[in-house]
Amino acid sequence: MDDPGLVAVTKGLSTESLLRGYTAGCFPWSGRPARWYCPDPRAIFDLENVHFSRRLLRTVRKGAFDITFDTAFRWVMESCVEAHQESCWIDSEIIEKYTAFHKQGYAHSVEAWLDEELVGGLYGVHIHGLFAGESMFSRRTDASKVAFYHLVEKLRDLKVELFDAQVLNPHTQSLGAFEITREEFLARLAKAVQREGSGISIWR
Repeated sequence: MDDPGLVAVTKGLSTESLLRGYTAGCFPWSGRPARWYCPDPRAIFDLENVHFSRRLLRTVRKGAFDITFDTAFRWVMESCVEAHQESCWIDSEIIEKYTAFHKQGYAHSVEAWLDEELVGGLYGVHIHGLFAGESMFSRRTDASKVAFYHLVEKLRDLKVELFDAQVLNPHTQSLGAFEITREEFLARLAKAVQREGSGISIWR
């Protein structure tokens, strides 16, 4: 059966395989077995040209949500599963291994809170000059978009060179994501993950 972008299948995941996979341009869309993808074309964001509506920027300025980083990583993943039940690739193996990856300092989350309730957020993987976005969820209007705004600000501060959006969809496209060839993506990736002097960042 044709499965565009599928490049490998392994029995399961480990933090070591996640590190190898992301630095090689691959990501898993299941945990046991692990199905690894490297799509062509590949969607990315240009951090200097992300699209935020005026209405969203007003919401950001109002401080409608309290924003934190890396304070509820597993909860964010579980909330993404809840929000995307019908089409979600995040199985129990992925939750366990990405939580371990988070504890090692490679996977990160952004949380949006309203009256101490987690109402939105997202998570992804940061390795040197690469950030790979994985999933997001929202329980209140604009909560995930406000979290995304603060993610972009963080990645600019960290001087991330390559923001991987994986596969283009209407939501990411509305925020400014666009496609490049797999060949170009892998060339940019090689430079990003080998950036001299870079390392695991402290996000909090």
